Amino acid sequence: MIPAAGDILNQRYRVLGTQGKGGMGTIFLAEDLRLEGRKCALKQVSGDPRATPDAQRQARAQFYQEASVLARLDHPVLPKVSDFFSLGDTELLVMDYVAGVDLRQRIETARAAGTLIPELLVLDWARQLLDALVYLHAQQPTVVHRDIKPANIRLTPAGTIKLVDFGLVKLLVPNDGTITVVQGRGTIHYTPLEQYGGDTGHTDGRTDVYGLAATLYHLLTNTPPTEAKVRFLQTDSLVPVRDINPALSARTERALHWALHLHPEDRPPTIADFRGALLDGIFPGPQGQPEFVPATAWEWAQLAFTDPLERHLSIAALVIIGVGVIATLAT
Repeated sequence: MIPAAGDILNQRYRVLGTQGKGGMGTIFLAEDLRLEGRKCALKQVSGDPRATPDAQRQARAQFYQEASVLARLDHPVLPKVSDFFSLGDTELLVMDYVAGVDLRQRIETARAAGTLIPELLVLDWARQLLDALVYLHAQQPTVVHRDIKPANIRLTPAGTIKLVDFGLVKLLVPNDGTITVVQGRGTIHYTPLEQYGGDTGHTDGRTDVYGLAATLYHLLTNTPPTEAKVRFLQTDSLVPVRDINPALSARTERALHWALHLHPEDRPPTIADFRGALLDGIFPGPQGQPEFVPATAWEWAQLAFTDPLERHLSIAALVIIGVGVIATLAT
């Protein structure tokens, strides 16, 4: 059954219209008839019509197990899953409706204007997303998103970020098996090689590391990264991020290219390690010792002088130089 505007589902949700559609299902905007004024998003998860009755029963049981986990999540960057139910041969998740624009639209707007989204703004979005992914990966069982891309990230009118689509979410269980509601391979520019095998591929938290890094690459350059399959055959096909946007810091470039390695073993081991590199400049150094990579003049000054007096003098000099430049420009 495909819901239409005006339909009332589960005796509670009146469909207002379609918000989006893809291979994994459709998202509808609806109003909650029990809670006046509340709008919500209904994610319809399409089943495989070719599956055997037994396989369909298993898929439905898996859906309810996963939906139960998603309903327990509570993080400001994640829309709250408040309900789930079946409709004929499909299942639906009920989530908070998130107003705003997705980051794919922000990229298109910047490209049309001939500009690039500022690095500091993108890093603020990254900080919010990294916090959410650290939270997801810390769940028991671990929740891996597997479909991070600009179109699945919304920027609210308040300027906060929401990771809105759980269509390919995967639970990692202790025996290394998986529970997956929807089989899928993500979107090519943001999908690492290990995910091309669908659910037969071994995906884990490092899959989200790759997907987020690819998303940030696109946001910072207006250019999607070369897809993993092409890079496997053409090893030099990924353009260094600062070749496209020279204004970016070397630290951001180093963190992104570390996270975009084709082999999972060569990426940051965890999303927390990627966060440390991108936002704090902490990278693995010689003999496994942490290495700090500065990104700003302030950090360079702190790194260059170990003596506190020298450090303070260098920072004061930077301030004086900055004031002088401003005064010169003003005359």
